[in-house]
Amino acid sequence: MKVVDLRSDTVTLPTDEMRQAMYQAELGDDDYGEDPTVNLLEQRSAALLGKEAGLFTASGIMSNLVAILTHTRAGDEIILGSESHILWYEVGGASALGGAILRTVPNEEDGRLDLVAIEATVRPEDIHYPPTTLLCLENTHNRCGGTVLSAEYTASACDLAHRHGLAVHLDGARIFNAALTLGVSAAQLASPVDSVCYCLSKSLSAPVGSVLCGSGEFIARARKKRKMLGGGMRQAGVIAAAGLVALDTMIDRLAQDHANARRLAEGLSKIPGVNCSPEKTLSNIVMFSLPSHVPPHAFIDHLREKDVKLNYPEGPRLRAVTHRMVEAEDIDRALDRMQDVVQEFPTGLS
Repeated sequence: MKVVDLRSDTVTLPTDEMRQAMYQAELGDDDYGEDPTVNLLEQRSAALLGKEAGLFTASGIMSNLVAILTHTRAGDEIILGSESHILWYEVGGASALGGAILRTVPNEEDGRLDLVAIEATVRPEDIHYPPTTLLCLENTHNRCGGTVLSAEYTASACDLAHRHGLAVHLDGARIFNAALTLGVSAAQLASPVDSVCYCLSKSLSAPVGSVLCGSGEFIARARKKRKMLGGGMRQAGVIAAAGLVALDTMIDRLAQDHANARRLAEGLSKIPGVNCSPEKTLSNIVMFSLPSHVPPHAFIDHLREKDVKLNYPEGPRLRAVTHRMVEAEDIDRALDRMQDVVQEFPTGLS
């Protein structure tokens, strides 16, 4: 029986068209700038995000780290959200490898950072203080449940940052999901930022990779940082080819993932004791909490025995992510099994 894997959209497998493109890809040495498939992916990515140039990297974490290393020097301070992916899930690379200081501003429920709080966090010029040089935003916002930042908010945050001499990097791992939700282009969402990256290996279903975009001068410097991190992948067109297919075939179908996420959220909200807000499910990430008498880890263990997979939570909320390999009928099957598992735990016991 098919396993319904809702752990992450990173579990997606490449399509047959992607595999064929990988097999047939025209190749060269990307370190010399001679891989035509990589070059085309970088050019198309930059055009989609409204930037001058792009840089293909192995992962979203590498894109974020390369951006930070390019924008900052050791000892610089970065402002970012308290729930940001860079802070939580990137192994402290900005500090360990870049010597940057991470200073957080609380994320609002919708993923925004309060502009007044950002401004108050920018260090004034003082011999005792590290310089604040970078603001990092995230769209869609993972830990805030796939929430989206509007183009207007991003522009306001960038205006503030630029007035204080800060660059702005946007972790846009799922920026095409955000663009779909808002009914705007990804380029509009990325227009005011100095750099932006997106992931090919999440909801776009390619097997590997991310692309970092910015000005031509920024990307030229970023390319050297990528090399320093071991990211010069030589005949990388073999994997970039799947990314090109993803851009052609996967962006428009993201609406199905959003519809399935809403279907899941609405179903969860009807299970007695489960707390889920369908109206807050804006993209392909669903956040929910269980009845107080249902232990989350045991719930997930029992669910896996019924061929539905979720990640173990880090707090009271659980996350489910829809993607290309989950259909509407899979959502219905998962909901039936979730309800069954909740009912396995008698009220008042844990």
